[in-house]
Formats: sequence, C-alpha cells, structure tokens
Amino acid sequence: MSENKKIFATPKIRKFARELGANIEQIEGSERKGRITEYDVKSFINKKLIQSKNFHQSNKKQEKIQSEFKHSDFGEVEIKDMPRVKKIAALHLSNSWTKIPHVTHHDEADITELELFRSSLTDINTGHKKKITPLVFIIKSLVSALIKYPNFNCSIDDIDNGKMTLKKYFHIGIAVDTKHGLMVPKVRNANNKNLNQLSEELKDISDKCRNLKIDKKEFFGGSMTITSLGGIGGYFFTPIINYPEVAILGVGRTYYKQVLINNEFQKRNMLPLSLSYDHRIIDGAEAARFCNELKENIGKNFAYRLAI
Repeated sequence: MSENKKIFATPKIRKFARELGANIEQIEGSERKGRITEYDVKSFINKKLIQSKNFHQSNKKQEKIQSEFKHSDFGEVEIKDMPRVKKIAALHLSNSWTKIPHVTHHDEADITELELFRSSLTDINTGHKKKITPLVFIIKSLVSALIKYPNFNCSIDDIDNGKMTLKKYFHIGIAVDTKHGLMVPKVRNANNKNLNQLSEELKDISDKCRNLKIDKKEFFGGSMTITSLGGIGGYFFTPIINYPEVAILGVGRTYYKQVLINNEFQKRNMLPLSLSYDHRIIDGAEAARFCNELKENIGKNFAYRLAI
C-alpha cells in the first residue's frame, strides 16, 4: 500500500481489526474511496488463515517423515499424562520462544566480598548465623539495574503501532523448582524491601508453590525474572524469557578461579550470569551495559551500591 494513501475506516472498524490482530494498513477497502468495512477485515483474516494452512500443508511431507514410525516400533514404551503445571508451562514457553527474538549475553560477576559478608551475617538477638541466600542480593542488584535501565522493565503489547509499556513497579519473578513443575511467583515491590524481608518472602512464596497454595495471580504482573541453577549445578545456559516480560536473568553455580589483580593472581569467587533479552527492544550494547551494572552491584563495592 502506498505510504501516502489515506486509510478510510471508522473507529469501530479500526478497533475490530486491532482486536483480531489485523494491521489496518494492509487491508484493502471494498467501499467507495477504499473505505474498509467489517467484511473486508474478516476477508483479510480468512486470507491469512488460508495462507497459514497452505504453509503447514507444504510441510506435510516433512511431518510425515518425522511421524512415520511410532516409538513403540522400537521397543517398550509407557504413555503418561504430563503434570498440569508442566502442560501450562509448555504452552507458555512455546508462545514465548516463537514470539520473542531471543539473544543471550553471558558474563560472570566477582562476588568474593559479597560472599564473605553474607557468611558473616548473624542474628543480633540469638547470635546464630543468618540463612540469607545469594539470591536475595541478586534481587536487590537486579532492581537497582532496572531503575537505571528501564527498557528491561517493560512489555511490548502493541508492536504494530510501535508502543511499549514501561512499568513503574518492581515485581521480580523467581523460578521455583517443585515436584509439580517449574513455577514463577513474584516478589512484589522488591525495591521497598530489605535483606530480611526479601529472604522471608522468598521462603514464603517458595513454600506456597511447593504446597500448591499460591494464588494464581502471583504468577502474573512481573518486571523481570530470575532463574537460578546454583543449588543444582551448571554454569551458563539460555533461559527463555517469561512473556510478556522482555528479559530474564539466569544464575549458575559459583566457582573459584585465579584472577589477575594489581599484577598478582588472586583466588576469586565467580558467579556465572546468563541474560536473555528481547532483541526487538534491547540491543547488544544495552544488554552488556545492563550486565555490567549487575556485576558492579554485587561486586566488591556491593555494600555501597546496594545501600546495605
């Protein structure tokens, strides 16, 4: 369609097209002066559906090759129902992977001083060691980075019109491993909570997930998600973004390595980071800067950076 050609359509028709996911600029009107009607919108949608059907039919031979033999043709098998949580997650993950152009940035943070500080924390009343996980510090670090780089705290809800939603809240999703499957509840208003509050809330929402007592609403309305494999193993991986968020931070298992500092090799505690981001809104340079901010926030000056 010509760039200078005017589009004749009533607000009602424009809304109708938008609700069906149709780009009004691509629809040819059948009325006088090319005015677009409801029939034109429906015809456009039907045409797209036929094109999609033809595309799938063109791959029929390939699909036939893939399913020509049954698994049972090669030996004993067992058919089981997928757990409900995994079924829901499968649909959500497929949607995220197909809608979002993923890129993953890998880096590592030196958390030597932070870990020394964390291991020294004690309860002022009992003198017992406090059980505060590294994840609590990572949450605070992430919130600080989101404040500085707001593009990571947004959603793209209207890509056709070039609109994005910038969120003014900081609700951090935490991937919780349960026997029922992976769940991602939110730590609400993480920017307003201290170490103890974050630690208690993490335990609370994790317990609720494992006991299936979490409210469904707690899985929605997030800013960004953290998924940690540190307690299990592995260093770098490619986490899938939790749509409609635009980024996710993967955390691996810490390890020691020799680092050259002031012309001397020192044994340092390193934390692997894997940052997946939506390339439609975030470019590689911005992702690198964001990751550098995370590293600084949990690095040797963490107490100053996180106001601890």
